[in-house]
Amino acid sequence: MIRKLRAASAQWTLVVPVAAFVVLVLTWHEDLPGWVVGVVALFLIGAVLAAVHHAEVIAHWTGEPFGSLVLAVAVTVIEVALIVTLMADGGDKSATLARDTVFAAVMITCNGIMGLSIIVAALRYRTAVFNAEGTGTALACIATLATLSMVLPTFTTSTPGPQFSSTQLGYAATASLVVYGLFVTTQTLRHRDYFLPVTPEGRIRRDEDDDHVGPPTLRAAGVSLLLLAVALVSVVGLAKGVSPTIESAVEDAGLPHAVVGVVIAMMVLLPETIAALRSAVRNRVQTSLNLALGSALASIGLTIPAVAIASTWLSGPLVLGLAPAHMVLLTLTVVLGTLTVIPRRATLLQGALHLGVLAEFVVLAVNP
Repeated sequence: MIRKLRAASAQWTLVVPVAAFVVLVLTWHEDLPGWVVGVVALFLIGAVLAAVHHAEVIAHWTGEPFGSLVLAVAVTVIEVALIVTLMADGGDKSATLARDTVFAAVMITCNGIMGLSIIVAALRYRTAVFNAEGTGTALACIATLATLSMVLPTFTTSTPGPQFSSTQLGYAATASLVVYGLFVTTQTLRHRDYFLPVTPEGRIRRDEDDDHVGPPTLRAAGVSLLLLAVALVSVVGLAKGVSPTIESAVEDAGLPHAVVGVVIAMMVLLPETIAALRSAVRNRVQTSLNLALGSALASIGLTIPAVAIASTWLSGPLVLGLAPAHMVLLTLTVVLGTLTVIPRRATLLQGALHLGVLAEFVVLAVNP
């Protein structure tokens, strides 16, 4: 019976990404009626779940932290393509789309995914344990890049408004790529142990401590890698397909346009969220934090250079500077994250505090 269930699950995860991609091709650049949007949303959810499955297969084959890095980078690369596409289609109205989406991704990952993962692990195992060296390194990189890319534009004077000049934007893009490259090198080569899950006693938790099933074959991992790419392209493409409906709903509700960026970030980050929570259930909180903070860092480190290049041919302005309220939330996120990381373990309280900051971000997005 168990083998039959596994076989059915495997077939489902093979079929859904391809079906979602077919739906994407059929609906691309089409005006969708309401019932079609509902169907597209169902395939989007199915593609998200399939992406999580294939990401876990790859993670099992490569081991940590490579598995979480593959998912974070893959999602972010396609997210960047979505942002640039929407900016090209939106004109001046999309001048703040990159800023809104990246900042929403930082808030969702550093407070939402991180907070939920801590709460799940704390409820199940009393405390959530992780490696402070790796988590602290990721948090430091996020704080640096977020400040250089989204705080400084509010205070520079070469260009009117919260915008960088060409020279300033070039430096921010270069710094983002360099810092992200150094982080990936640290995570995967020089200090890989800092990003591996740990036991409550502080011992590194190896895969064989938890998994009783052998790693997948090279062929299975290759198939999962291909289907992961198809699923993620489908997720982001279908999200773009429903974005006009989201924008119309936001306008009809009288909400700020920044809410669109928040909704897009939530949809795109669904695979990381589900994968992080599943790791937290298995008491592998470090993997959850690798996904959360790695996604935030990739979102800044890859999006800023991409929009900097795109700004050379996009006609509208590029606004990256945060509003004062958002700078306060960013500062609070960094301080709270630091205090959460230092003890190497967290309780239900710390997780609830992170979710409280995320809730305030959503409230301010809806009612600034």
